Amino acid sequence: MANQVQRSELDTNCMTLSRFILMEQKKHPHATGELSQLLAGIQTAIKCIANAVRKAGIAALYGMAGDVNVQGEEVKKLDVLSNDLFINMLRSSYTTCLLVSEENKTVIEVEKDHQGKYVVCFDPLDGSSNIDCLVSIGSIFAIYRKNTDNEPSVDDALQPGRSLVAAGYALYGSATMMVLSTGNGVNGFMLDPSIGEFVLTDPNMRVKDKGKIYSLNEGYANLWDPAVAEYVQGKKAKKAGARYIGSMVADVHRTLKYGGIFMYPATADAPKGKLRLLYECNPMAFVMEQAGGKAINGKIPILDIKPTEIHQRVPIFLGSAGDVTEIEELYKKHNL
Repeated sequence: MANQVQRSELDTNCMTLSRFILMEQKKHPHATGELSQLLAGIQTAIKCIANAVRKAGIAALYGMAGDVNVQGEEVKKLDVLSNDLFINMLRSSYTTCLLVSEENKTVIEVEKDHQGKYVVCFDPLDGSSNIDCLVSIGSIFAIYRKNTDNEPSVDDALQPGRSLVAAGYALYGSATMMVLSTGNGVNGFMLDPSIGEFVLTDPNMRVKDKGKIYSLNEGYANLWDPAVAEYVQGKKAKKAGARYIGSMVADVHRTLKYGGIFMYPATADAPKGKLRLLYECNPMAFVMEQAGGKAINGKIPILDIKPTEIHQRVPIFLGSAGDVTEIEELYKKHNL
């Protein structure tokens, strides 16, 4: 009888991420399957990282690895593991030619006999400063198509976000979720540990036109420009909810689900902002726009910025279109 109950509870028609990707591929008669293969590699890397995050304390993966990354941040053991997983899975997918990681100073060129036509920029473990206190962390990725027939070079990675083929993120929280867009809306997949597969749980995700939550680090209030200061004062006057986790993936995911705005503005001591364009801002802006929201640097859409270096930083305001438009109008008002 117990076996009968288990069989009845199992969804024999569940939409797994692998199945979803193949169905999307079928919509494009001339598709080679290379992007599907690439997304399968990313999916495997994320499953492995999710497993490592879950057992990190037991396996002594917390703490410092004794190194410093290109951003000047101390590298943690999980950072190193996550970065290696992404690089190895992407290389062995035979679909990529160039990789850009937050953890590597220069671009990583894939060996010629493993090369494909895609460029992938990724942050293997976003929010890693929160690892030791068990706050939600994540992975972010952005996929571009190599746009020249030349040998792979850094120029192939320096494409504006409008050229993105696909982007998404994984959130390692109370459950593991992967949010993906291939330019045709946004879908969320929850990892079901009982079958080891990502299952579609949030189809066609849409952000609210207007939200009641604003999210930024108010510890930098004395360093904000007048537009941000006025915007936050306006939110306080309306008794809007203030929520800030300090892990971009977690903050953006909450914004996508509940509406509102996530902000990491420029400050007096960081006039170019802090978050990186290629592997943090562009993929999140792509997802948010595909979900009906907006993402700007204060003046122009994030996706319209032409990168000049792989670790370029930019200010970012993203979320519900109505909320982002408000801050955009304040930047115009203050001529910033």
